[in-house]
Amino acid sequence: MTDHYETLGVARDASIDEIKKAYRKLARKLHPDVNPAPEAAEQFKQVTLAYEVLSDETKRASYDRGDQGGQGFSGFGDIFDAFFGGGGGRGHRGPKSRVQPGDDALVRLDLTLRDVVFGVTKTIEVDTAGVCDTCHGAGTAAGSDPVTCSYCKGAGFVQQQVRSLLGNVLTEMECPMCHGYGTTIPQPCPDCDGQGRVRQHDTIEVPVPAGIDNGVRLHLAGRGEVGPGGGPRGDLYLEVHVETDETFTRDGDDLVASLEVSMADAVLGAEATIETFDGPLQVSVKPGVQAGSVITLGGHGVTRLRRNTRGDLRLNVSVQTPTNLNAEQRRLIEQLAKLRHDDAPHLATVSKSGFQRFRDRFMGRH
Repeated sequence: MTDHYETLGVARDASIDEIKKAYRKLARKLHPDVNPAPEAAEQFKQVTLAYEVLSDETKRASYDRGDQGGQGFSGFGDIFDAFFGGGGGRGHRGPKSRVQPGDDALVRLDLTLRDVVFGVTKTIEVDTAGVCDTCHGAGTAAGSDPVTCSYCKGAGFVQQQVRSLLGNVLTEMECPMCHGYGTTIPQPCPDCDGQGRVRQHDTIEVPVPAGIDNGVRLHLAGRGEVGPGGGPRGDLYLEVHVETDETFTRDGDDLVASLEVSMADAVLGAEATIETFDGPLQVSVKPGVQAGSVITLGGHGVTRLRRNTRGDLRLNVSVQTPTNLNAEQRRLIEQLAKLRHDDAPHLATVSKSGFQRFRDRFMGRH
């Protein structure tokens, strides 16, 4: 790690005046306007960093304690910007292009659970930026062209003097008249106001694969916003939102639903027809089925992503206990209870797995 005191060539107990004097001496030697050597700019940056830390009592105390956070500061960017024109700097060798890449766009894509099960092609409407049909991205009115900026003479940047610790320093900044383009547009296109792009309404066909998950983003390259000056489009991202279905829920590649069974059908068994995404399906309810049992219909779930197989449809059995019985219905149920001699309500014993039963026999437990 670079030692700020060594960078400035001062003792660790140097005063603020000594630090300032050392910095001015090095800055005059290393400033890129004075020293064109490739390494001078980086050295100048390190010198300025050291000065910013050591000239501030709080940052210097933090640095002396070994706190690396003492090296971070906000003033460095301001000083460096003063020397190099807010980021344009000496690396700015010409005007910038009016043609710029467009931004990406994010749109919500609403799907039903049926769409997810089988896949679907969706038609979406997008309001975005497109190339201006009048000027074809040039930004100029018909019969006119951009003209060289009279202020910067086409350079895109201008030089000005900035007062600093070194005195008056010559620096470069973006031309305030042409905003760095080197040209101006005296007669802008009336439809896009010189931007080369306009808002437009697009219709896009989107193939959605079966098995896609909620929250996934589909990436459509080159379908985003057209950039300034008719620049290349960004990308379009579609964030999938699956609507809640009133009957089925998704569990991985399976579909899950609740099958309501009357008490009589639970006792005697029954055949039923249910409506699914695959149309009507026959379901067999076995006699004596218990609440919480699961009936599985294989291959009627969600299509697995990028595969031709499907998950299962699981039906969770819910036995419906009758309420609001009339006198005759109550009499019959009471008669059934007497005939069966059912036990009174009691706590159930936790069932043991096969391994637990084997272990108990091996250990001599009963």
